Amino acid sequence: MASRLLHRLRHALASDGPGEAAAGPEAEQFPESSELEDDDAEGLSSRLSGTLSFTSAEDDPDDEDEDDEAGPDSPPSGDGTSGEDAERSPPPDGQRGSQLLARQLQDFWKKSRNTLVPQRLLFEVTSANVVKDPPSKYVLYTLAVIGPGPPDRQPAQISRRYSDFERLHRNLQRQFRGPMAAISFPRKRLRRNFTAETIARRSRAFEQFLGHLQAVPELRHAPDLHDFFVLPELRRAQSLTCTGLYREALALWANAWQLQTQLGTPSGPDRPLLTLAGLAVCHQELEDPGEARACSEKALQLLGDKRPHPFLAPFLEAHVRLSWRLGLDKRQTEAQLQSLQEAGLTPIPPPSLKELLIKEVLD
Repeated sequence: MASRLLHRLRHALASDGPGEAAAGPEAEQFPESSELEDDDAEGLSSRLSGTLSFTSAEDDPDDEDEDDEAGPDSPPSGDGTSGEDAERSPPPDGQRGSQLLARQLQDFWKKSRNTLVPQRLLFEVTSANVVKDPPSKYVLYTLAVIGPGPPDRQPAQISRRYSDFERLHRNLQRQFRGPMAAISFPRKRLRRNFTAETIARRSRAFEQFLGHLQAVPELRHAPDLHDFFVLPELRRAQSLTCTGLYREALALWANAWQLQTQLGTPSGPDRPLLTLAGLAVCHQELEDPGEARACSEKALQLLGDKRPHPFLAPFLEAHVRLSWRLGLDKRQTEAQLQSLQEAGLTPIPPPSLKELLIKEVLD
């Protein structure tokens, strides 16, 4: 790993001086702190410091975070090293436009993709806000998720709180003890959870935590990591669609699709198919039949010859109907749907995508 080589190089240089001992063979795979040091040449945080904006409650006497209360069952954090003591606090008013952030991260990705750390995605906390939702109070961190692609493309975003990161860390520790041993995580605190300094340090620690997970193939493809990014977005999008808020739901479905495209689909095609169903339904309800048909076509390509998949007949029916509305050829999909119906593999008429979307249980 790049950080490991830097670690060894520093000790090797130090050993040339008088009275200095050479570095031992047990150099760690990742930095001992969950924050990169300022002189790590390719450190994301040091290159992009100033893009984080946040609100804090430094003078708020109510300084107990429900997410961060230490209890008897609190798991150990990484290898015992706190990840909150290495990074300086960025200026609170340093938020920049999302296009500039995307270009910066894309430039960094291009320069770092040939390094020893095979990071496929980059993460940047763009804002962190203290949320008061009585009786709880917590910090909500918004992260931009950047992968290879056009630099002017809007990055996917997620918003998570400390307890979400802690749950992911605990689940991965339980399943992957070996790979997780070298990855540290910011500890829980009893006080001062809402100061600007704590929020900034945790933001950088979360960026590195996710970056380290992405650098290890075994962890990168873990279903729990995929759930962390995608599942909350799908649940919110499904809820908004079911209540008829199609424009708001469309933005969430599109964000979930972008996340799944970047992360891959370790859990199979069902979630991408559900996402395409949500996109098709919202586009159709917002009077955009061309986009709805394109989503149906993409879903049918994913399905291929998977018969009888519960999504197949609804997507075929939607494609036939939208093609007829647009005056496009529908003979192939119409024949495929008729074949399923004659074989008794789907009811007549088949359930609509909207009905399927409402009944689907996300777990």
